[in-house]
Amino acid sequence: MAPYLSKQQKIGLALAVVGTMDIKKKKKKCWVKEYLTLSKKLSNMNIVHILEPGDFRNFLRLDSNQFDYLLNLVSKHIEKEVTIFRESVSAKERLMVTLRFLTTGNSYQDLKYCSLISEPLISKLIPEICWAIYKCLKNYIQVPQSEEECSIAAQFESKWNFNNCVGACDGKHIAIQKPPGSGSLYYNYKGFFSVSIFCYR
Repeated sequence: MAPYLSKQQKIGLALAVVGTMDIKKKKKKCWVKEYLTLSKKLSNMNIVHILEPGDFRNFLRLDSNQFDYLLNLVSKHIEKEVTIFRESVSAKERLMVTLRFLTTGNSYQDLKYCSLISEPLISKLIPEICWAIYKCLKNYIQVPQSEEECSIAAQFESKWNFNNCVGACDGKHIAIQKPPGSGSLYYNYKGFFSVSIFCYR
């Protein structure tokens, strides 16, 4: 017959057994790579706060007022909640990485390193942001309304092999004298100082 053990003796015995066991702690699963957690400090997207107006426009193809206006329009559609598990990517960062993609056509992998947003998230958020921009600006976007406009698309296709196009933008460099203190801001690739105007046809 087994000897009788008091409650304290049972607890002591259990602790002694547990103390001798080689307990392997489960390694915590890492949700993100370490460098992605430093996006607030290291991301190239942070430079917009110190860019001059011309550089800002070159970076995102919008001036700061246009960017703020667009952000105000789309933020309610693209803002994500911050949870106790992780901080979400802000609406501003989401819009900036999308505009940067549309501006440069860079790969998601390249955008990952300059924005410090993971590639899977970039591949998900860019289509979402583009759809949000379309929803908010659809009244500004003209689509063919008549047979005549459809025939314009046929002309673009036959002449330039460019499908579904009903209009095109073009630019013109207007030569100017170099503004004082502007450095190379107004110096264009054609080799003179100018301002650009755009026309739509």
